[in-house]
Amino acid sequence: MNFAESLASLICDSEHCVVFTGAGMSTESGIPDFRGPQGLWKKMKPVDFNDFVSSETVRQNTWQSWFEHSSGLLRAEPNAGHRAIANLVLSGHVSAVITQNVDNLHQQSGVPAERVIELHGNASYAKCLSCGRRSELADIEREFAATRAVAPCSDCGGIIKTATISFGQMMPEEPMRRCEQETLESDLFIVLGSSLTVYPAAGFPQLAANNGAKLVIINQEPTALDSVADLTISDSIGKVVTAAAEIVLR
Repeated sequence: MNFAESLASLICDSEHCVVFTGAGMSTESGIPDFRGPQGLWKKMKPVDFNDFVSSETVRQNTWQSWFEHSSGLLRAEPNAGHRAIANLVLSGHVSAVITQNVDNLHQQSGVPAERVIELHGNASYAKCLSCGRRSELADIEREFAATRAVAPCSDCGGIIKTATISFGQMMPEEPMRRCEQETLESDLFIVLGSSLTVYPAAGFPQLAANNGAKLVIINQEPTALDSVADLTISDSIGKVVTAAAEIVLR
């Protein structure tokens, strides 16, 4: 039995399968790992949330850097792995997708938004930190090009920021609650493209394994949980997951 067949067998036997994705999920869409040699953070230094909130200068410099360097992230398209996961969700074989990614590619691939739990937010839009009002990045970019600034929220005067979770920012309470619930209900937990080094997100696969779920890890590099995983695969996520989904959906 090859890797795809082994994965397909586990999915078919599962009653509550959860998929957990990291940066490696999106490298096949041309998005470099944020921390890698070609990652976005090599071009755009990450900004601490408290600095962003407290300094107008930091905010405007951050927006300028964002518009200069984020185009590749925002133009990316879902890859075969994203589409395979979407097919598994829509067919009822995967209950939820927990993601560390901010690229919106799971939603673009067809996974209903309510089935995607974003631990680190979403880079495809912005929102007010005070009232939560959504703003589209295209509108903000036009405003910034004309005025070299991003004005406060027109509804409440709050600070506008990309809808991502920055260093120093509190993790989102409701997504964290939903992640814990899905993890504890899972009998199969599939990790795709995560080094499992960023906490608290990386704690969910360990929680699943501790709770008796089967654990699968597909990642190009070893992870700290390989020793407790039921199946580890070092291969293309798109290739393996697509082949497994085809077997499951026959």
